[in-house]
Amino acid sequence: MEPVEPVADLARRLVAADSGGWTPDGVKSLAEQLGWAWEGTPTHPELVTGRSTGNARLRPVGRFEERYVSGESYVELAVPVGTAAPDAAAQAAAFAEARRELTAALGKPSVMGSHGDLGPFYDSGPLWGAPFLRWRGRPDTLELRAGKAGPELVLQPTDPAENWFWRQGVGEENSISGFFGSNRDRANAGLGFPGRWTARSWETVTRSLADFLGALPAETTALGISIGMPFYGRNDRGAPLLFDVTCSDRLSIGCFAPDDFDPAALGWGTVAQHPQTASIWSDDDPVWRVDAGGPGDPKGSQLAELLVATARAAGVNDPTDLIVGGEASYVDGYDITYYGLGLPTG
Repeated sequence: MEPVEPVADLARRLVAADSGGWTPDGVKSLAEQLGWAWEGTPTHPELVTGRSTGNARLRPVGRFEERYVSGESYVELAVPVGTAAPDAAAQAAAFAEARRELTAALGKPSVMGSHGDLGPFYDSGPLWGAPFLRWRGRPDTLELRAGKAGPELVLQPTDPAENWFWRQGVGEENSISGFFGSNRDRANAGLGFPGRWTARSWETVTRSLADFLGALPAETTALGISIGMPFYGRNDRGAPLLFDVTCSDRLSIGCFAPDDFDPAALGWGTVAQHPQTASIWSDDDPVWRVDAGGPGDPKGSQLAELLVATARAAGVNDPTDLIVGGEASYVDGYDITYYGLGLPTG
Protein backbone atom coordinates (compact mmCIF):
# COMPACT_ATOMS: atom_id res chain seq x y z
CA MET A 1 0.00 0.00 0.00
CA GLU A 2 1.33 3.41 -0.97
CA PRO A 3 1.83 5.87 1.89
CA VAL A 4 -0.80 8.60 2.22
CA GLU A 5 0.33 11.88 0.73
CA PRO A 6 0.87 14.41 3.54
CA VAL A 7 -1.69 17.19 3.73
CA ALA A 8 1.00 19.82 3.15
CA ASP A 9 2.19 18.12 -0.06
CA LEU A 10 -1.37 17.83 -1.34
CA ALA A 11 -1.92 21.53 -0.59
CA ARG A 12 1.19 22.51 -2.55
CA ARG A 13 0.01 20.46 -5.53
CA LEU A 14 -3.44 22.03 -5.44
CA VAL A 15 -2.00 25.55 -5.26
CA ALA A 16 0.34 24.84 -8.18
CA ALA A 17 -2.32 23.20 -10.37
CA ASP A 18 -3.92 25.00 -13.32
CA SER A 19 -7.70 24.85 -13.08
CA GLY A 20 -8.15 26.14 -16.65
CA GLY A 21 -10.88 28.60 -15.73
CA TRP A 22 -13.00 25.83 -14.14
CA THR A 23 -14.50 24.90 -17.50
CA PRO A 24 -15.26 21.22 -18.26
CA ASP A 25 -12.04 20.88 -20.24
CA GLY A 26 -10.09 22.82 -17.63
CA VAL A 27 -11.29 20.59 -14.80
CA LYS A 28 -10.54 17.43 -16.79
CA SER A 29 -7.02 18.75 -17.29
CA LEU A 30 -6.85 19.54 -13.55
CA ALA A 31 -7.75 15.95 -12.74
CA GLU A 32 -4.99 14.71 -15.04
CA GLN A 33 -2.45 17.05 -13.42
CA LEU A 34 -3.38 15.64 -10.01
CA GLY A 35 -3.33 12.06 -11.25
CA TRP A 36 -6.95 11.46 -10.30
CA ALA A 37 -9.55 9.55 -12.30
CA TRP A 38 -12.99 10.97 -13.10
CA GLU A 39 -15.98 9.19 -11.55
CA GLY A 40 -19.54 9.83 -10.41
CA THR A 41 -22.43 11.46 -12.24
CA PRO A 42 -22.70 14.79 -14.09
CA THR A 43 -24.53 16.33 -11.11
CA HIS A 44 -22.28 14.70 -8.48
CA PRO A 45 -18.85 14.27 -10.09
CA GLU A 46 -15.97 12.83 -8.07
CA LEU A 47 -12.24 12.43 -8.60
CA VAL A 48 -10.70 9.22 -7.33
CA THR A 49 -7.81 10.29 -5.09
CA GLY A 50 -6.75 6.98 -3.58
CA ARG A 51 -6.73 8.65 -0.18
CA SER A 52 -8.19 6.72 2.74
CA THR A 53 -10.21 9.79 3.64
CA GLY A 54 -12.25 9.55 0.44
CA ASN A 55 -12.60 10.91 -3.05
CA ALA A 56 -12.60 14.56 -4.05
CA ARG A 57 -15.94 16.19 -4.86
CA LEU A 58 -16.50 18.69 -7.65
CA ARG A 59 -19.31 21.22 -7.22
CA PRO A 60 -20.93 22.08 -10.54
CA VAL A 61 -22.63 25.41 -11.05
CA GLY A 62 -26.32 25.00 -10.23
CA ARG A 63 -29.18 27.31 -9.39
CA PHE A 64 -27.57 28.45 -6.12
CA GLU A 65 -24.27 29.25 -7.82
CA GLU A 66 -25.14 30.52 -11.29
CA ARG A 67 -25.67 34.20 -10.44
CA TYR A 68 -22.18 34.45 -8.88
CA VAL A 69 -20.04 32.98 -11.67
CA SER A 70 -18.58 34.39 -14.85
CA GLY A 71 -17.91 31.52 -17.22
CA GLU A 72 -17.01 28.88 -14.62
CA SER A 73 -18.78 25.50 -14.76
CA TYR A 74 -17.54 24.45 -11.31
CA VAL A 75 -17.06 26.45 -8.11
CA GLU A 76 -14.96 24.12 -5.96
CA LEU A 77 -13.00 20.92 -5.62
CA ALA A 78 -13.24 19.57 -2.06
CA VAL A 79 -10.74 16.95 -0.89
CA PRO A 80 -11.29 15.26 2.50
CA VAL A 81 -7.95 15.20 4.33
CA GLY A 82 -8.91 13.84 7.74
CA THR A 83 -11.58 11.95 9.62
CA ALA A 84 -12.44 12.01 13.30
CA ALA A 85 -15.15 10.98 15.71
CA PRO A 86 -18.25 13.17 15.31
CA ASP A 87 -17.91 14.94 18.66
CA ALA A 88 -16.81 18.58 18.67
CA ALA A 89 -13.55 17.99 20.54
CA ALA A 90 -12.34 15.33 18.09
CA GLN A 91 -13.37 17.36 15.04
CA ALA A 92 -11.71 20.52 16.36
CA ALA A 93 -8.50 18.60 17.12
CA ALA A 94 -8.42 17.11 13.59
CA PHE A 95 -8.90 20.55 12.05
CA ALA A 96 -6.19 22.01 14.31
CA GLU A 97 -3.71 19.32 13.25
CA ALA A 98 -4.34 20.06 9.57
CA ARG A 99 -4.01 23.80 10.32
CA ARG A 100 -0.60 23.32 11.88
CA GLU A 101 0.68 21.30 8.91
CA LEU A 102 -0.65 23.76 6.35
CA THR A 103 0.58 26.85 8.16
CA ALA A 104 4.07 25.37 8.37
CA ALA A 105 4.00 24.66 4.63
CA LEU A 106 2.11 27.65 3.20
CA GLY A 107 2.54 30.35 5.83
CA LYS A 108 -0.13 32.15 7.78
CA PRO A 109 -3.54 32.16 6.06
CA SER A 110 -4.65 35.53 4.71
CA VAL A 111 -8.27 34.97 5.74
CA MET A 112 -9.88 33.03 8.57
CA GLY A 113 -13.21 32.74 10.31
CA SER A 114 -16.37 30.69 10.60
CA HIS A 115 -19.04 30.15 7.97
CA GLY A 116 -21.63 29.78 10.74
CA ASP A 117 -24.73 27.94 9.57
CA LEU A 118 -24.62 29.50 6.10
CA GLY A 119 -21.67 28.33 4.05
CA PRO A 120 -20.68 29.42 0.55
CA PHE A 121 -23.62 29.24 -1.87
CA TYR A 122 -26.03 28.55 1.02
CA ASP A 123 -24.46 25.25 1.96
CA SER A 124 -24.84 24.14 5.59
CA GLY A 125 -21.81 23.14 7.64
CA PRO A 126 -21.34 20.65 10.48
CA LEU A 127 -23.21 21.26 13.73
CA TRP A 128 -20.08 21.38 15.89
CA GLY A 129 -18.76 24.49 14.11
CA ALA A 130 -17.78 25.75 10.68
CA PRO A 131 -14.24 27.16 10.93
CA PHE A 132 -12.21 27.92 7.82
CA LEU A 133 -8.77 29.16 6.86
CA ARG A 134 -8.07 30.61 3.46
CA TRP A 135 -4.91 31.16 1.44
CA ARG A 136 -6.31 33.69 -1.00
CA GLY A 137 -4.87 33.74 -4.48
CA ARG A 138 -5.56 34.66 -8.10
CA PRO A 139 -7.30 33.15 -9.95
CA ASP A 140 -7.82 30.40 -7.35
CA THR A 141 -7.95 30.20 -3.56
CA LEU A 142 -7.18 27.29 -1.22
CA GLU A 143 -9.36 26.83 1.85
CA LEU A 144 -9.17 24.48 4.82
CA ARG A 145 -12.80 23.91 5.76
CA ALA A 146 -14.66 21.89 8.36
CA GLY A 147 -16.38 19.09 6.46
CA LYS A 148 -19.06 16.63 7.45
CA ALA A 149 -16.61 13.95 8.67
CA GLY A 150 -13.40 15.94 9.11
CA PRO A 151 -11.30 18.72 7.62
CA GLU A 152 -11.30 19.26 3.87
CA LEU A 153 -9.01 21.12 1.49
CA VAL A 154 -11.07 23.12 -0.97
CA LEU A 155 -9.64 24.58 -4.16
CA GLN A 156 -12.00 27.18 -5.58
CA PRO A 157 -12.08 29.99 -8.12
CA THR A 158 -11.65 33.14 -6.04
CA ASP A 159 -14.25 35.40 -7.60
CA PRO A 160 -17.47 33.32 -7.32
CA ALA A 161 -17.07 32.59 -3.59
CA GLU A 162 -16.19 36.21 -2.81
CA ASN A 163 -18.98 37.47 -5.04
CA TRP A 164 -21.46 35.29 -3.16
CA PHE A 165 -20.22 36.55 0.22
CA TRP A 166 -20.21 40.21 -0.78
CA ARG A 167 -23.75 40.03 -2.14
CA GLN A 168 -25.15 38.70 1.13
CA GLY A 169 -24.75 42.16 2.67
CA VAL A 170 -28.37 43.12 2.06
CA GLY A 171 -29.11 44.13 5.64
CA GLU A 172 -31.84 41.57 6.25
CA GLU A 173 -31.75 39.69 9.55
CA ASN A 174 -29.53 36.60 9.44
CA SER A 175 -28.39 37.34 5.88
CA ILE A 176 -24.81 36.46 6.91
CA SER A 177 -23.69 34.14 9.69
CA GLY A 178 -20.39 33.36 11.42
CA PHE A 179 -17.43 35.73 11.48
CA PHE A 180 -14.81 36.81 8.95
CA GLY A 181 -11.25 37.97 9.55
CA SER A 182 -8.54 39.16 7.18
CA ASN A 183 -4.96 40.26 7.77
CA ARG A 184 -2.70 42.67 5.91
CA ASP A 185 -1.25 40.07 3.59
CA ARG A 186 -0.75 41.44 0.07
CA ALA A 187 -2.89 38.55 -1.14
CA ASN A 188 -5.90 40.42 0.26
CA ALA A 189 -5.55 43.38 -2.08
CA GLY A 190 -8.96 44.15 -3.56
CA LEU A 191 -10.82 41.97 -1.05
CA GLY A 192 -14.39 43.23 -0.64
CA PHE A 193 -16.50 43.13 2.51
CA PRO A 194 -20.28 42.90 2.63
CA GLY A 195 -22.50 45.17 4.66
CA ARG A 196 -23.78 44.01 8.02
CA TRP A 197 -27.28 43.31 9.27
CA THR A 198 -28.87 44.50 12.51
CA ALA A 199 -30.91 42.42 14.94
CA ARG A 200 -34.35 43.97 15.36
CA SER A 201 -35.64 41.90 18.26
CA TRP A 202 -34.38 40.22 21.39
CA GLU A 203 -35.53 36.90 19.92
CA THR A 204 -33.10 37.40 17.04
CA VAL A 205 -30.30 38.33 19.45
CA THR A 206 -30.99 35.20 21.51
CA ARG A 207 -30.75 32.98 18.44
CA SER A 208 -27.60 34.63 17.10
CA LEU A 209 -25.85 34.52 20.48
CA ALA A 210 -26.85 30.86 20.92
CA ASP A 211 -25.32 29.90 17.58
CA PHE A 212 -22.16 31.91 18.24
CA LEU A 213 -21.50 30.84 21.83
CA GLY A 214 -22.42 27.19 21.36
CA ALA A 215 -19.74 26.61 18.73
CA LEU A 216 -17.16 29.15 19.90
CA PRO A 217 -14.68 27.00 21.91
CA ALA A 218 -14.64 24.34 19.20
CA GLU A 219 -13.98 26.96 16.54
CA THR A 220 -11.30 28.86 18.46
CA THR A 221 -9.57 25.56 19.27
CA ALA A 222 -9.68 24.56 15.61
CA LEU A 223 -8.41 27.97 14.43
CA GLY A 224 -5.79 28.31 17.19
CA ILE A 225 -7.01 31.73 18.34
CA SER A 226 -8.21 33.40 21.53
CA ILE A 227 -11.13 35.81 21.52
CA GLY A 228 -11.69 38.45 24.17
CA MET A 229 -15.06 40.11 23.61
CA PRO A 230 -16.46 42.79 25.91
CA PHE A 231 -20.14 43.67 25.65
CA TYR A 232 -21.36 47.12 26.69
CA GLY A 233 -24.98 47.79 27.62
CA ARG A 234 -26.30 51.24 26.85
CA ASN A 235 -28.92 52.45 29.32
CA ASP A 236 -29.96 55.70 30.95
CA ARG A 237 -26.66 55.75 32.89
CA GLY A 238 -24.36 55.47 29.89
CA ALA A 239 -22.87 52.36 28.29
CA PRO A 240 -21.01 50.49 31.02
CA LEU A 241 -19.17 47.20 30.55
CA LEU A 242 -21.71 44.44 31.05
CA PHE A 243 -20.09 41.15 29.94
CA ASP A 244 -16.60 39.84 29.20
CA VAL A 245 -16.63 36.82 26.89
CA THR A 246 -13.26 35.08 26.67
CA CYS A 247 -12.57 31.91 24.73
CA SER A 248 -9.59 29.87 23.58
CA ASP A 249 -9.97 26.17 24.45
CA ARG A 250 -12.73 26.99 26.99
CA LEU A 251 -15.51 29.55 27.05
CA SER A 252 -15.89 31.76 30.11
CA ILE A 253 -18.23 34.71 30.55
CA GLY A 254 -17.96 37.37 33.24
CA CYS A 255 -20.80 39.69 34.25
CA PHE A 256 -20.28 43.21 35.57
CA ALA A 257 -23.74 43.64 37.01
CA PRO A 258 -25.18 46.88 38.38
CA ASP A 259 -26.16 46.90 42.02
CA ASP A 260 -29.91 47.02 41.56
CA PHE A 261 -30.54 43.35 40.73
CA ASP A 262 -29.31 39.92 41.81
CA PRO A 263 -27.32 38.09 39.10
CA ALA A 264 -27.43 34.85 41.08
CA ALA A 265 -31.21 34.77 40.62
CA LEU A 266 -30.67 34.74 36.86
CA GLY A 267 -28.10 31.92 36.95
CA TRP A 268 -24.71 33.59 37.38
CA GLY A 269 -22.21 32.00 39.76
CA THR A 270 -18.99 33.01 41.49
CA VAL A 271 -15.46 31.68 41.32
CA ALA A 272 -16.46 29.11 43.96
CA GLN A 273 -18.99 27.61 41.54
CA HIS A 274 -16.72 28.05 38.52
CA PRO A 275 -13.12 27.53 39.69
CA GLN A 276 -11.85 27.15 36.11
CA THR A 277 -12.39 30.89 35.66
CA ALA A 278 -9.76 31.73 38.30
CA SER A 279 -7.07 31.50 35.62
CA ILE A 280 -8.83 34.24 33.65
CA TRP A 281 -10.04 36.70 36.29
CA SER A 282 -9.16 37.41 39.90
CA ASP A 283 -11.44 36.08 42.62
CA ASP A 284 -13.65 39.16 42.81
CA ASP A 285 -13.46 40.99 39.49
CA PRO A 286 -15.90 40.21 38.03
CA VAL A 287 -17.79 38.66 40.92
CA TRP A 288 -20.31 37.00 38.63
CA ARG A 289 -19.26 34.50 36.00
CA VAL A 290 -19.97 31.28 34.11
CA ASP A 291 -17.58 28.57 32.94
CA ALA A 292 -19.25 27.16 29.81
CA GLY A 293 -16.60 24.52 29.08
CA GLY A 294 -14.61 23.41 26.07
CA PRO A 295 -15.49 22.18 22.58
CA GLY A 296 -18.99 20.73 22.50
CA ASP A 297 -19.80 21.73 26.09
CA PRO A 298 -21.51 25.14 25.91
CA LYS A 299 -25.29 25.16 26.01
CA GLY A 300 -25.70 27.96 23.52
CA SER A 301 -29.40 28.61 24.06
CA GLN A 302 -29.08 28.73 27.86
CA LEU A 303 -26.10 31.09 27.69
CA ALA A 304 -27.86 33.35 25.21
CA GLU A 305 -30.99 33.51 27.34
CA LEU A 306 -28.84 34.34 30.38
CA LEU A 307 -27.07 37.20 28.61
CA VAL A 308 -30.26 38.66 27.16
CA ALA A 309 -32.13 38.44 30.48
CA THR A 310 -29.20 40.11 32.24
CA ALA A 311 -28.92 42.87 29.66
CA ARG A 312 -32.62 43.67 29.90
CA ALA A 313 -32.51 43.60 33.70
CA ALA A 314 -29.61 46.07 33.51
CA GLY A 315 -31.76 48.53 31.57
CA VAL A 316 -30.69 47.71 28.01
CA ASN A 317 -34.01 48.30 26.28
CA ASP A 318 -33.20 47.71 22.62
CA PRO A 319 -30.96 45.17 20.83
CA THR A 320 -29.04 48.02 19.20
CA ASP A 321 -27.96 49.07 22.70
CA LEU A 322 -26.04 45.83 23.29
CA ILE A 323 -22.66 46.71 21.83
CA VAL A 324 -19.68 44.47 21.05
CA GLY A 325 -16.47 46.20 22.14
CA GLY A 326 -14.13 47.14 19.34
CA GLU A 327 -11.32 45.29 21.11
CA ALA A 328 -12.85 42.03 19.90
CA SER A 329 -12.27 43.06 16.29
CA TYR A 330 -8.51 42.43 16.46
CA VAL A 331 -7.37 38.84 16.94
CA ASP A 332 -3.88 37.54 16.19
CA GLY A 333 -3.27 40.05 13.41
CA TYR A 334 -6.70 39.66 11.84
CA ASP A 335 -9.43 42.31 11.58
CA ILE A 336 -12.63 40.44 12.39
CA THR A 337 -16.26 41.26 11.71
CA TYR A 338 -18.81 39.24 13.68
CA TYR A 339 -21.47 39.16 10.99
CA GLY A 340 -23.62 36.50 12.60
CA LEU A 341 -24.30 38.41 15.81
CA GLY A 342 -26.25 41.25 14.25
CA LEU A 343 -25.01 43.60 16.99
CA PRO A 344 -23.27 46.96 16.66
CA THR A 345 -19.54 47.28 17.36
CA GLY A 346 -18.14 50.28 19.17
